[in-house]
Amino acid sequence: MNITTKNIINDKNPIIRQKSQIVSTPYSEEDINFALDLYTYVKNSQDDTLVEKYALKPAVGIAAPQVGVLKQIFAVVVYDENNELHEYALINPKIISHSTKRCYLSGGEGCLSVDEKHIGNVPRYFRIKIHAFDCLTKSEVTISAKGYLAIVLQHEYDHLNGVLFYDHINKKAPLMPIEDAIEI
Repeated sequence: MNITTKNIINDKNPIIRQKSQIVSTPYSEEDINFALDLYTYVKNSQDDTLVEKYALKPAVGIAAPQVGVLKQIFAVVVYDENNELHEYALINPKIISHSTKRCYLSGGEGCLSVDEKHIGNVPRYFRIKIHAFDCLTKSEVTISAKGYLAIVLQHEYDHLNGVLFYDHINKKAPLMPIEDAIEI
């Protein structure tokens, strides 16, 4: 599947709110290639020349439900606070542990599937461990993530459960600082 901006559904589409299915093993070539296509979209969306050429929306991650596929697959390409690159094309990711410490992005979160601006702090776990099959390395991986990378992984993971970032925003006080949380 060659993924373009035209494939991305928005939050008005009921598919975005559905739970994704676990991908059965052994993973098919079709599922692995789909995960790699998601990865390619994200990677290309970070190249200014390709963004302009193909009218891509810039992204650090994309999940299968965002293109109407209800499978537990997502891809991320993100630089952490130390400018270290993290790239994954994950099948059946599962958060296996998380910190009690919280964090949030100072400017709030955005999403390829959300056209309207939703202002507010989105509480996330500061540290997570996520287990999945990574199609880039063709192996089972356990990723220990903190800060910005942890936020991105949780954002994409939420998509697999039909949850959008603005569901986490405090509706009564969207900009109230999150107590004892690290602002990133």
